[in-house]
Amino acid sequence: MKNLSWRKLLPTSRTLVVAPTFLWMILFLLVPFLLVLKISFADLDFGVPPYTPLAQFAEESISFVLNLRGYILLFSDNLYLATYVSSLKMAAVTTIFCILIGYPVAYYIARSSPAVRSLLLLAVILPFWTSMLLRVYAWVGILRGDGLLNQVLLWIGIIDAPLEIYRTDLAVYIGLIYAYLPFFILPLYANLVKLDMRLLEAAYDLGARPWSAFWNVTLPMSMSGVIAGAMLVFIPAVGEYVIPEMLGGADTLMMGRVMWTEFFNNADWPMAAAVTCVMVLLLIIPLIFFQYSQMRQMEAQRGGRS
Repeated sequence: MKNLSWRKLLPTSRTLVVAPTFLWMILFLLVPFLLVLKISFADLDFGVPPYTPLAQFAEESISFVLNLRGYILLFSDNLYLATYVSSLKMAAVTTIFCILIGYPVAYYIARSSPAVRSLLLLAVILPFWTSMLLRVYAWVGILRGDGLLNQVLLWIGIIDAPLEIYRTDLAVYIGLIYAYLPFFILPLYANLVKLDMRLLEAAYDLGARPWSAFWNVTLPMSMSGVIAGAMLVFIPAVGEYVIPEMLGGADTLMMGRVMWTEFFNNADWPMAAAVTCVMVLLLIIPLIFFQYSQMRQMEAQRGGRS
């Protein structure tokens, strides 16, 4: 009996497997976020570090001071509110275009022969072999006034004057869609390639047309892949810094640029930390939606098996 009770206290194999992952997330995700959250309640101070401590020991007592300057300024200044709206809008538009472009691509790859499928997947993954900074900088040479795109269009005769795309929001959209499109294609492909083709054959046998079979069978069963890919595009696009900095204009408002300005140009760490914390809270909402959809799908699959 003593041996049995002692074994119950020992960690199970499942716990030992997931423990390193949770430890990694605590050390490199939770702890840094808590540090940023702590800085967001501090006040600006010209020193090292450039913010005041939250706890001070004086006269045999400890006093805690939570400064709300950053959050008050954040919700009272229209510039920050406009930046949040602009970042969410640009991330949403990027996600929509990645869905419209990436779904046909992922569907075609999943339905190709194994040899062709490997080559197409290699073409999707190949850009990851090059630094993102270099890939975005290549778009500078393509979109600028004397760039490759305008030279080709002028040579063909489609336009009479160079198009002003570089340093506009359109250039930022092009860069975001190009950079994050593979993040949508790959999880959706992994979902589509596992789709049971017998379901489509049954739909065809029952008289369904190809479009009807796609709308009623393929699309509902691939929604988990669509949602997963959309989250992988939307969440990092909200806080993107490199693409709007290199392709966008001075009036391109995105949270990544604001955080960089507050941290490094203004040296206002509490304000930058407040901007970061609010952005993280905004991104938790789609994550909750994704988790909820995943749980519903798992429950539906269990119900269908039973």
